[in-house]
Amino acid sequence: MAHPITLVLGDGTGPELARVAREVLDATGVAFDWRECEAGVEAREREGTPLPPRVLESIRETKTCLKAPVTTPGGSAHRSVSATLRAEFELYACVRRFKSYPGARTPFRNVDLVVFRENLEDLYAGIEFERGGKATAELAATIERLSGKKLRADAAVAIKSISTFGSDRIVQAAYEYARAKGRAKLTVGHKSDMQRHTDGLFLHTARNVAVRYPDVRFAERLVDTLCMQLVQRPEEFDVLVLPNVYGDLIGDLCAGLVGGLGLAPGMHVGDSGIAIFEATHGSAPKYKGLDRVNPCALILSGVLMLEHLGETRAAARLERAVARVIREGRFVTYDLKPDRDDPTAVGTREMGRAIVRALAEEPR
Repeated sequence: MAHPITLVLGDGTGPELARVAREVLDATGVAFDWRECEAGVEAREREGTPLPPRVLESIRETKTCLKAPVTTPGGSAHRSVSATLRAEFELYACVRRFKSYPGARTPFRNVDLVVFRENLEDLYAGIEFERGGKATAELAATIERLSGKKLRADAAVAIKSISTFGSDRIVQAAYEYARAKGRAKLTVGHKSDMQRHTDGLFLHTARNVAVRYPDVRFAERLVDTLCMQLVQRPEEFDVLVLPNVYGDLIGDLCAGLVGGLGLAPGMHVGDSGIAIFEATHGSAPKYKGLDRVNPCALILSGVLMLEHLGETRAAARLERAVARVIREGRFVTYDLKPDRDDPTAVGTREMGRAIVRALAEEPR
């Protein structure tokens, strides 16, 4: 039976990336029932919202979504499509995998990291108060009354909220993944020396969860120290789990270790059975229609999707095919060449076709 998949085409370079990823995934021999949906800037212009209700309806029906990049315009009244989807389906775990592929342009070798980022709490929950607003003034007065600390009159304010419930479930999810994948170590990142009550709660909760998983080694790092050590010796880390903001930043740092966001797949999961898979880079609208952007992040997100669907052999074949094309270095986009101005760099579609050819030579 074909796997029903909602394919969100996105905008900017999203549609061309989505088409290539679909062609590559179809070439695995796995049967998919693709349900294409539009979201993003063009959808907002036509329908007044970047996330039409039918997209949500399709994801509820298929339970699985491959999402191409979507633009979040600066100053928009609309929250980002990605953040809205995470909140709508309670997808509290952002899981990003970072792996060295020989041939990628990076001085680092043997990186194999997974970052679990809490998705719904912390500063990214969007509890903000604008500068000069009446509610902001009321909040400032309450803060001064309760804490004795006075905010400047021209300050905007964001609320950082971290709960025991949210912390427990993201750390448990990271441990369950580590155990299922045979990974030996989990490191929690935090800043509890400065954020004693919020990050302190996250760390305290992580320590309590660790007791339930004695088969996986537990470590903890201040997030600034973690940044330094990831660059110094990334091979010492395995699975990382962090609150929302730190997880976002550490994720991009780890992408830099393996050659950039073009090689950084991701997925969002929760307890509802719904899973969304997406490249972690943006829509790069300046490259729209130029057939230039690296398709690997979305294709590798498709590898994660295949694993999620239980199609593990197809996932392994596809990842080997991607790795081969990167290693050989002939049919790769400009960002995977030693020189970004290399005239032999190919476009998005041609790299996708090279992966399809490599996939055809992989044993089933």
